[in-house]
Amino acid sequence: MWIFPAIDLREGRCVRLRQGDYAQETVFDTDPVAVAQRWLDQGATRLHVVDLDGAKAGHPVNGPVIRAIVSVCAARGVPVQLGGGIRSEAHLEEVFSWGVARVVLGTKALQDPAWAKQMARRFPQQIVLGLDAKEGKVATHGWLEVSHTTAAELAQQCADWPLAAIVFTDIARDGMMTGPNLAPLLQLQAAVPQLPVIASGGVTTLDDVRALLAHRVPGCIIGRSLYEGRITLPEVLAVVAANGNSAGR
Repeated sequence: MWIFPAIDLREGRCVRLRQGDYAQETVFDTDPVAVAQRWLDQGATRLHVVDLDGAKAGHPVNGPVIRAIVSVCAARGVPVQLGGGIRSEAHLEEVFSWGVARVVLGTKALQDPAWAKQMARRFPQQIVLGLDAKEGKVATHGWLEVSHTTAAELAQQCADWPLAAIVFTDIARDGMMTGPNLAPLLQLQAAVPQLPVIASGGVTTLDDVRALLAHRVPGCIIGRSLYEGRITLPEVLAVVAANGNSAGR
């Protein structure tokens, strides 16, 4: 199972939001590169980075910090997955030129599926579909707008694209430390069994990780619980290893 420690960037700092609310921000570190280094030192085999300013602005904003994070990760052979504000082919070319391994498309994929499909074919296995759901409906524009499309419906439209994965976030659980919402996650996984589904939002305890493993969820993104010390990355990786899984698959 893939384990992604999360680094959410706002104004060059490492932060976490509650339920995607920009007004409910906690600053965990003013040096995101040092945070990335810490996760690498603790055994991370991949990182998930979100440009929160970019998600709101509609274009990449925290480029210098992201490039620095990618640089320290590249030195250790660790790929970086990036989301937030990437809504044009030029944006994709820009962030891939920084050395980013995979890009998460959310808002633009919902607005223009034909374009997103074209980008997935141009960059096979480098595009991740980001499905962020509020009460079952996909949210866009940094979670500030909610569509009428369900996550499963959108995923099924994209099932034959050469995507690397799908990231599913239940916004109600994000940053709330209440555990992942398994029902819609497993529903999505069943809808597109050919694509890896990565869980995001709510993973708080080692039992949460074990539950995801038990349901053969291919990966999860962990944020606030790591930053607040509820669980540690070495503990998570040990649980994955004990279940016969490789955190670096």
